[in-house]
Amino acid sequence: VRVLEPGKLPDTKHVTFTNVCEIGYVLDKHTGKLLVFSCIDNLTKGASGQAIQCMNIRFGLDESTGLL
Repeated sequence: VRVLEPGKLPDTKHVTFTNVCEIGYVLDKHTGKLLVFSCIDNLTKGASGQAIQCMNIRFGLDESTGLL
């Protein structure tokens, strides 16, 4: 998970082909609400990609082995 600096929003071009989730936030001064956005590559980070990542962790491999 990568939390971006205040006011910077996530973009799919930064997470494509990765297991990274980018989170960005901004305060809407007009409404006083905090807006939170996230971005993932769900083709890689779907259930199958997550299963491979968990297996890699379980067997002491680098998390991205077999995913790149």
